[in-house]
Amino acid sequence: MALTSSSPEPITADPPSSAVNPLLTQSWLDLAFLHWAVDPDDVAPLLPAGTVPDVHGGVTYVGLVAFRMHRVGWFRLPGIPYLGTFPETNVRLYSVDGHGRRGVVFRSLDASRLIPVAVARGAFRLPYQWSRMSIRRSGDIVTYTSSRRWPGPRGAHSRIAVRVGERVAEPTEFEHFLTARWGMHNTFFGRQMFLPNVHPRWPLHRADLVACDEDLVVAAGLPRPVGDPVSVLYSPGVPVRFGRPARPGGIPTP
Repeated sequence: MALTSSSPEPITADPPSSAVNPLLTQSWLDLAFLHWAVDPDDVAPLLPAGTVPDVHGGVTYVGLVAFRMHRVGWFRLPGIPYLGTFPETNVRLYSVDGHGRRGVVFRSLDASRLIPVAVARGAFRLPYQWSRMSIRRSGDIVTYTSSRRWPGPRGAHSRIAVRVGERVAEPTEFEHFLTARWGMHNTFFGRQMFLPNVHPRWPLHRADLVACDEDLVVAAGLPRPVGDPVSVLYSPGVPVRFGRPARPGGIPTP
């Protein structure tokens, strides 16, 4: 695993930059964060060129994150009520690039709206998948279900249920490492791309895992998780703005 040319940026609860002229706006609501530790050598080949696994305590992590996408919008235009609002579940890895920028790499993103899936796959080369999905809340238990339709593997699924607990008054550095990720690494037409995002501090809650039946992690090309997640958290959500993608040299596009 190659070393980055710059030290990784600090782990922070607040974004290191702003998005004055956002490319995209949206809200992420009713999130369940599940994380398992993985060997960095197992995930390094799955990351885009120019990035390596971001580690904490000598290991990296695979995240299974289920939530409700709410009112995706372009630039400063109002978010779209129907097509821009849908359940989503993603499998993600943790990355750092040669400029020290920490981010996430999505191995899969299941969503229940076909048009946004097609646009994200075609325009941004993101591994979105069209799935039947639902999010239901009964008391303090939130249940997320997903069954993949297209492009596949068809039938890849997840059923996650968490019991929401008390608010986390002071999240640890590790919890910020897992949740406060200020950008996305991707390969776009053969070139490295970093898409920064900003949002308020996560309001995090402790959560107990009530049920987890899934094969999305394996379908994403990762080893099957062993044992219970090392971290289970819930958040009611945050509004999010995505800035302009940065050029390979780290300079934002105009």
